[in-house]
Amino acid sequence: MLILRRSSLLFLLALPVAAQVPELKEPDLPLPLLAEVTPAKTAVPQMKEGAAAVPPPAPAPSAADLPPPVALLPEPDAIKTRPQATATESVVINLINKLVERGALTKADATDLVKSAEQEAQMAQAQAQALADTQAAVAAQSALPPLEPDKEEVRVTYIPESVKEEIRSQLRSEIMADSRSQKWAGAADIPEWTRRTGLFGDIRMRYDNFMFPAENSLIGAFPNFHAINSGLPFDLTNLAGTLPPQLNSDQDRERTRLRMRLGFDIDLEDGFTAGIRMATGANNSPVSTNQTLGSANNNSAGGNFSKYELWLDRAFIQYEASYHEHGKLLVWLGRFDNPFMTSSQIMWDEDVGLDGVAFKMNQGWTPGFSTFLTAGAFPVFNSAFNVGEHNTSKTESYNKYLLAAQFGVQFKITDDIEVKSSLAYYDWQKLEGRFSSPFVPASANDAGDTDDSRPLFAQKGNTYRPIRNITATPGAAPGGNLNGTINQFQYFGLATKFRQLAWAGRVDFNHFEPVQISLLGEFIKNVGLNKGDMKNLARADAVVNNRNGGNGEWEGGDTAWYMGINVGKPVNSFDKRGDWALGIGYRHVESDAVIDGFTDSVFGFGGTNMEGYSLNAAMALSKRIWVRMAYMSADQIAGPQLRSDVFLFDFSAKF
Repeated sequence: MLILRRSSLLFLLALPVAAQVPELKEPDLPLPLLAEVTPAKTAVPQMKEGAAAVPPPAPAPSAADLPPPVALLPEPDAIKTRPQATATESVVINLINKLVERGALTKADATDLVKSAEQEAQMAQAQAQALADTQAAVAAQSALPPLEPDKEEVRVTYIPESVKEEIRSQLRSEIMADSRSQKWAGAADIPEWTRRTGLFGDIRMRYDNFMFPAENSLIGAFPNFHAINSGLPFDLTNLAGTLPPQLNSDQDRERTRLRMRLGFDIDLEDGFTAGIRMATGANNSPVSTNQTLGSANNNSAGGNFSKYELWLDRAFIQYEASYHEHGKLLVWLGRFDNPFMTSSQIMWDEDVGLDGVAFKMNQGWTPGFSTFLTAGAFPVFNSAFNVGEHNTSKTESYNKYLLAAQFGVQFKITDDIEVKSSLAYYDWQKLEGRFSSPFVPASANDAGDTDDSRPLFAQKGNTYRPIRNITATPGAAPGGNLNGTINQFQYFGLATKFRQLAWAGRVDFNHFEPVQISLLGEFIKNVGLNKGDMKNLARADAVVNNRNGGNGEWEGGDTAWYMGINVGKPVNSFDKRGDWALGIGYRHVESDAVIDGFTDSVFGFGGTNMEGYSLNAAMALSKRIWVRMAYMSADQIAGPQLRSDVFLFDFSAKF
């Protein structure tokens, strides 16, 4: 007796239809794909008892009996006509009829088998048709012409580095938040604070060569006021006739120098972040983190592979918030990067970090126009708690501050030309030296009541005057000084006030992106300088330097300016091998336009009262490695002749 399972019959019945369908991957479409359909009834011949089961021949189908194309989603009540049977399908139907005749199947079961097979076959055919329609639609869409750009659409050809850094910061915060919530890579076993902390740093090796022409003035014309003010006061009438410390002006110097900086970015959540950075340095200079190899602590420890020091270079808390749909507020507390816009280093060396509190507000007004406002208060010097060490009555505090504000605009002239410009005001409180009350120091350890008004760090260039009012007294020490011929222990302070108006601007041309052409400019005027007061040489505290020939009229100035052009990619944006940058600039920095302790530490071996040009070239050797060469030529503006040239070669890596 022939026995066939129901599933086998369904498969055989569906086989002819499925065999006609190309092998296509089914689309991810919701099921049921088709509405329920009612197939055409299949005739089952009536048989008399005992009669042979001979099925009648199948009638030839007409065109009306052929099924219409199957839609992706047919109407729910649509009734599909049974498609024309193939030869194989007819054999299967005849087989079912035979099984009915022999009593193996009832008529109802046979009808159900045919109905189910037809529905499954129609389902497979509809799915194949749906896939074909989907693929045809995708192909048609790909062949369409590109859409015309929206006239109000803004095309961004250049993204400023500050915007890139903002995007990086936001992405970093989002990724760190995701990693905490989703516990990536088994983060549940890692201390929570490590998932909020990022490490960064850089290492730079530098060779520099300072060269002095033979026609420079002789030693003795360039006092080193930093060396005088950072130690015991200098006796100008010492019996040995020793000159005060002097700056080098005639001997070339070659040095190999190292800079290493290591920092941490810390996400404190809810808009708060923190930053910490350590750096090398031969001393605590605010303008350099370089360590000369073979030298330690300004030569006091002396080479021989001595260990080098690591200084706290940055430590701050930052808060960031949006106060408007297109407005952002940033607040810093601690020691942080200079927040003010500059176009050169004629006022601020790139290594200077400011102490105190500052805020910055960025406001976008239109897609191509925005403004920013930066302001802050910064302690420059705070008297020691026990100032007046050798006196029972302590000296009054003498605290120095910088109050500063800057307003700027940023806008696009065209899609490829962007302008950024700012105007700032810097008010330095009590930075100038004060003439003391009259007194007679018996030794270098006797303090004056204005000693704290002297700058404890300086490079060179500013105009100085004595700050100790030493009374000429008859008799020998300790009660007298032989009418001012001995014990003239003196410190020197800045001879002028500093209140500066500063303009900075740049124009970026991005038509040749990624090559950028930038025009840079900066102008500074010290409106606090009184030239008449500086030229009064009859005063007891008359200026002692920046005088014609060394001892003539004062001929310093109050103005500084810079013009330059950079071509290529900014060095801090290098991210692949072959990135390059070229630059040329010219500067004119008069003696008292800016504070010499905070300006460029390389040009003219640091300080003010210099003018000249600089050339720079840099190239990336890989994503994180680059080299740079620079040549600078400087000439002193006021006072005796002092010329210098410097050549630099840097090999830098970042991580």
